Amino acid sequence: MQLRTAARVAAFALASAAYVAASHWLMTRTQASAWNVVGVLSPMLLIVAVGAWRSGHRWVGACAGGALGVLTALALLGVKVPSQVLYLAQHAGINFFLALFFASTLRAGQTALITTLAKRVHGGELEPGHEAYTRKLTRAWVIFFGGIVLVSLVLFFGASFDTWAVFANLVTPVATGLMFGGEFLIRYRLHPEFKRSTAADAIRAYMHNAKPSAPKVPQ
Repeated sequence: MQLRTAARVAAFALASAAYVAASHWLMTRTQASAWNVVGVLSPMLLIVAVGAWRSGHRWVGACAGGALGVLTALALLGVKVPSQVLYLAQHAGINFFLALFFASTLRAGQTALITTLAKRVHGGELEPGHEAYTRKLTRAWVIFFGGIVLVSLVLFFGASFDTWAVFANLVTPVATGLMFGGEFLIRYRLHPEFKRSTAADAIRAYMHNAKPSAPKVPQ
């Protein structure tokens, strides 16, 4: 099971790297076209559509699927689209959605997203200190995603498109990886009493446990 999970993680990492390289090339080294936009945006829209649908956020999944359908239809019809603006919408929009989703689990009466995942990894129970830590970590990810959105907007409107593309395609995934790795190292340095777990444990827990319920929408 561990070998299978490791193989899946490695395959996902390789596919992600290939997608990042292809996206950067399409954005900065080829002539803008409607099909370029479809090529860059469709993998992320598909991931959002499937992930949101499976996690109970049906309207988000439907919107992502609908957006992909519209972009494909425009490409088939040869309609020109403002590709650079759409690239910004994808990058800033995805990170804004993630910030909003993580933040929605921090409301009073809700269980923080990372707390929920940690409980799945550790059999449903956490030490009080560990539960408080995961809530703070969820808040840290909200700040991280919000910062990505802010920098993306500043660079898009205040710098060249190539500079923005480097940030969106290269800096963002590297920063996300450093956030994951740095948090893992800091967690066990500051809190050696916490039960140990790995990214593979979290992936298995997410894949083999019941899907999380959608955050409640205030009436």
